Amino acid sequence: MSDVPALEIRDLQAWYGESHILHGINLTVPRGSVVTLLGRNGAGRTTTLRAIMGLTGARKGSIKVHGTEAIDLATHRIAHLGIGYCPEERGIFASLSTEENLRLPPPLKAQRGKAMSESEIYAMFPNLAERRSSQGTRLSGGEQQMLAVARILRTGADILLLDEISEGLAPVIVQALARMITALKAQGFTIVMVEQNFRFAAPLADHFYVIEHGHVVESFPASQLAAKQAVLDELLSV
Repeated sequence: MSDVPALEIRDLQAWYGESHILHGINLTVPRGSVVTLLGRNGAGRTTTLRAIMGLTGARKGSIKVHGTEAIDLATHRIAHLGIGYCPEERGIFASLSTEENLRLPPPLKAQRGKAMSESEIYAMFPNLAERRSSQGTRLSGGEQQMLAVARILRTGADILLLDEISEGLAPVIVQALARMITALKAQGFTIVMVEQNFRFAAPLADHFYVIEHGHVVESFPASQLAAKQAVLDELLSV
């Protein structure tokens, strides 16, 4: 099983109502790797994450999670395969404290021993330990982002889908998030990131996919990043 990809996506198509957004996405995400989806706004990157979780309208193609076909599964059953989704809007409950937000989702895969304990989470996110009694509305943007990721880690998900987690945050918080991703990768987590902040994503990812108009137009490992820079500048309008 070690050579079975964490995620294997073939000819993924997705719709919102009558709008055909994804036109045959192909991705392979090895276990324990960090993969970054690049592209302009509206290219289909967020829709790719949402389609993996079953949050779009109609879907066609193949989505295998740890080798299990998930294209016809409901969202909660996809989550139980070990995927956690952190949307751009974070989804923090404003009326609940940090601790209550953290305890809200039930563990998904405790039987596999992946779920982080609260003490482990607070060790990774000391800011949250200090603010455990604070309401969601009183957390900074960076603290809310940390809480959104921490909440996933408590469930036992070992594949993390992270949508623009660095957006709008101060550089010191972005650096802390980079350290977090490095630490999670070292612990064996698989991470798929949608990122507009190329400086943040570049040193973290093992592989890059560039999406344009619902298609993958470039795919290359981190070792080819320098050679692909001119192509990326053109595709991303940097």
